Order: sequence, then C-alpha cells, then structure tokens
Amino acid sequence: MSTPNALEQKHPFALIIIDVINHYKFKEESHLLEYTKKMAGPLKKLKERAKEQKVPVIYVNDHYYMWQADYHKIIDHCKNEENQEILETLSPAEDDFFLIKPKHSAFYESALHTLLRQLHVKNIIVTGVAGNISVLFTANEGYMKEYTIYAPADCIASNTKEANEFALNMMKNVLGADLTESSELTFTEPKEK
Repeated sequence: MSTPNALEQKHPFALIIIDVINHYKFKEESHLLEYTKKMAGPLKKLKERAKEQKVPVIYVNDHYYMWQADYHKIIDHCKNEENQEILETLSPAEDDFFLIKPKHSAFYESALHTLLRQLHVKNIIVTGVAGNISVLFTANEGYMKEYTIYAPADCIASNTKEANEFALNMMKNVLGADLTESSELTFTEPKEK
C-alpha cells in the first residue's frame, strides 16, 4: 500500500524486493531460510538508505493463491517459527508499494512496468529470493525492457551458494548488471561517457 502522493516522488532508481514474504519450507533440500537470514540485515539497511534518498521501494511477492495484494494476509499465511525474524526485519511499511505476481518474473502480468514508468525509473535494484529464479527472471525481463540492472550480491539469496553464484554471474555477464554490494550503492546514475 502506498500514500496518495507516492507517485509524485519520482526518482531514477527503484528498489525491488522480491518474494521475501515466504514460508521458506520446501520439499527439496534448501538453505534458502539460512541464506535469507544472512541477507536480511544488509537488505534492511539498503531499504532504509533508499527511503532516506526518496527511492521508491516496491515489494513484488507471490500471492499464495489468495490473489489479494494485501501483504498483511500474505504474512499471516506464511508466518511460522522459522521465518519470524525475516518477516519482522523485511516486512513492507505502509508507504511502500506492494504488488503480487503470478509467476517467477516480477514483471510478468503484474503492474510493475507501468508503476516504474509512472515513477520515471530507469534503474532497478533487484533483491530478494530466490536469486536463481524470481530475482534472475525479473532482472532478465527488466533488461529486455531496457532498465539498467543493479543486483547487490549481499541482498540476494538462493537455495544453494552455487545457484546464487550462477544467477549473479548470469546477471553480470549477460545482463550487464552492477553487482556492487549494498553498502556501496549510491542511487546516482553514472555519468555517460
């Protein structure tokens, strides 16, 4: 949810936080919960810095078949003892944007591209889980829509370290993503050469 004046705060960057509202329980062996706990602190700090700089913060999350863009309901649905710390650290604020997505990419059949255009965003900072699935698919589609991609490695988690490294390498080598650590991001567009 966002305040009525939120679209007036235009910025060339947007911070996109993907699928952090999650139950983190999977049939296959997964370390996603463990890795997400490690990246929650850096992502929270990045979000705080973004908000200080008036950078829009946009959560895009699976809907868990509720089909309601109500993060309170999705949190209630996903909440368990193991993920409580993550949800407390990374839950949306009332002035953040919150969208639901039906598939892996945050762009696919969601309002994300339209929202980014209304905010005059040219650069997207993709963060969240899982790095090798939803974050990578979002970065890929963002690249095809001609956004400049930032993917701070310390704010992206996958089921395994190998899967995360693969995703980061794909984003860097194929999409030209900037993998600068979150603490070093400046929300300033590089000067054209």
